[in-house]
Parts: sequence; C-alpha cells; structure tokens
Amino acid sequence: MRIDFDPETMDRQSFYRLLTATVVPRPIAWVSTVSGDGVANLAPHSFFTIASVQPPIVQFTSVGRKDSLLNVEETGEFVVNFAPEQLFEQINATATDFPRGVSEFDEVGVAREPSARVKPPRVAASPVALECELHSTLRFGDSTVVFGRVVHAAVSEAVLNDGHPEVREMRPLSRLGKDEWGTFGDVLEISRVRYADWPGRVGG
Repeated sequence: MRIDFDPETMDRQSFYRLLTATVVPRPIAWVSTVSGDGVANLAPHSFFTIASVQPPIVQFTSVGRKDSLLNVEETGEFVVNFAPEQLFEQINATATDFPRGVSEFDEVGVAREPSARVKPPRVAASPVALECELHSTLRFGDSTVVFGRVVHAAVSEAVLNDGHPEVREMRPLSRLGKDEWGTFGDVLEISRVRYADWPGRVGG
C-alpha cells in the first residue's frame, strides 16, 4: 500500500520536506563567492551535480535569492569546495543566515587560500576545489539553477591514488532529510555489463 501526496494540494514546505527526504543522499556544493564589494561568502548547497562533461559544467541551485546567487550574478565567478566529513560542523555553521555583507569565512573561522583562476577564495582544508566561471542561470519559481564552467580544479595530493581522487580518503558528506546528514559508508563496486556480453543476447 502506498500513501499519495499531491504537490498541488500541499503547502510548499511540506512537499519540500518530502522531496528532500526522498531524493537522498545529495552531494554538497560548499560554494565560495565574493560580492561586488569584495566580501567573501561561503555557503553549502545540497542541490548540486554535474551538468556537462565537455565543456565541464557543474550546477547548484539557490532556493530563494541567497548571497551565493547574488554574488555570482554580480561577479560571474564561484568555487565549489568539496564538503568532507571532518569539516561537518563548519559546513553546517556556514548555513547560518548571516546578514548580507558578513563573511562566513570570518564568522565561522574557516581558513581560506587564494584560487588560481577566479577571485573567490578556496577553503584551505577542503581536499578538492572546482573554480568556476558563470555559464548561465535558469529560474524555476522560487529557485535559480546556477551553471558554472569549471576553469580549474585543485586536488590535495593526500586524496589522490595514482592520480585519481580516492573516495575513501575524501570521505564526502551528504544531505538527507530534516536535519540529517549522511557520512561515508560502504563502497559497492560492480562493472557495467556490455550488451556484447549480455547473457542470451540475440546473435551472441
């Protein structure tokens, strides 16, 4: 037996809670930006994924007109900092609704480092940083999807294995429903089956 939920009859917050509890786990874009006045901002966004490989484009969604979105619109640049388990409390703290013009880097005490290609700083302790230039934005109701072209990637040697980022070393955080966060668990490995190798393939 299933229970039916109709977004047309439910209030926004109730259906939002349903969506975020079922679309899980969600990777976190810890987005650093700089305002037109030069104030550095840092905030986590859990509506985040890869949008394109060539050109390399990532996307995150600002639900409402958050400072991250406003800064990207003003300057055309941002950095996606990887959100590792060991920075859990700092990541959560940067989600605080500080007034515009207040830097989360300073208030939370997050160490920063210069980026190579863009003005927004990187999180010094984050193992991976994707420096991005704004490609475009797309508005859906109360939310805006931000597409950024990755112009530089910086990866800590500590998480590389034969030149490849090792998930067991990076230990990603993810967002779940309510105030729940996901930590790194078991890794399942399986190869995709080519159709040429499919059992019972016609002509095989």
